[in-house]
Amino acid sequence: MVKLSLRTKSIGTKVTNEEYAELERAAQTGGKTLGEWCREVMLANVNGHAPKDLPHGGSESQALMAELVALRTILLNVLYKQVNGDTLTAEEMQQLIERADADKLKKAAERLRHGSKLGST
Repeated sequence: MVKLSLRTKSIGTKVTNEEYAELERAAQTGGKTLGEWCREVMLANVNGHAPKDLPHGGSESQALMAELVALRTILLNVLYKQVNGDTLTAEEMQQLIERADADKLKKAAERLRHGSKLGST
């Protein structure tokens, strides 16, 4: 005989109207109720893997997109300088890398939220 586990505990949190709307959209995209979607996301996080229906990708997708965004930022800036006949010093290149790294997670999240469209830097 299979013993069923009943869910008897609940977790609550407060969110803004905008956050609630984002969460609802994410749940609807996965074809789930908000409660089901939240449970799946929380448990997947605890178990160390991305939920199947997470619309913006899991941590692996975000890390990959962040590196692509940083690489794109660096490449476009270097090419722009070269096309204009300028050269980069080692210090300028380091500043460019640091700026790209500082912005990459935020820009990656934005791009993943908007269907992975790569916009301007």
